[in-house]
Amino acid sequence: MLDNPVRSSLCGPHAPFAQRRGDVRRYPPQMSQFAAMPERPDAADWADLAALAGPGAVVPLAAVETPPPAGWEVVLRGTGVQMTGEGVAGAPGGSEIVRLSPADVPEMLALTARTNPGPFLPRTIELGTFLGIRRGNRLVAMAGERVRPPGWTEISGVCTEAAHRGQGLASRLVLALTAGIAARGELPFLHVTGSNDTALRLYEALGFRARRTLTFTIVRVPPAA
Repeated sequence: MLDNPVRSSLCGPHAPFAQRRGDVRRYPPQMSQFAAMPERPDAADWADLAALAGPGAVVPLAAVETPPPAGWEVVLRGTGVQMTGEGVAGAPGGSEIVRLSPADVPEMLALTARTNPGPFLPRTIELGTFLGIRRGNRLVAMAGERVRPPGWTEISGVCTEAAHRGQGLASRLVLALTAGIAARGELPFLHVTGSNDTALRLYEALGFRARRTLTFTIVRVPPAA
């Protein structure tokens, strides 16, 4: 399930969101930029992705080991650490933590623009629960749920405004999400850029453990002929 998490999610609990062509699936573009392919896609899979995404589109992929065909551009290729939290004890986090709603999306977009935790789009909130902390009526920290392979939920979008870091806000949000995930009978997991030592130490301190490395690739579909 976790070896190709986006695909497992779009073939499982998030199947109602999936836009599909052949063996390729993707989320609606305003929800998530990720598409899902087999780990070793063939020429037909790449052609289906091109048709699904459109000429010149930029598409992030997870766990795809085969390079794209001629004419495609690899915009970025990197390795992330996949961590699982089977032994993490969740905690509610206190009354300061609030559940965010679609009405909060403008604030959430502004916060992610300031902190750059990774892609957050106008419909990302539809993927799962998002929690936040406000200080002085300003959203200063948040975290939420993204892909959902069967039995698992990814914690993502974890971010804290610079002026409020070092206060344990991210830890409280992650543990509150973990408590909600456990209440559904699921387990939490997450991904961290391999070079992000601060985040790795934080999640290890909370009880998450590295499971494997995962290749993330951003590709650009060839332009129209």
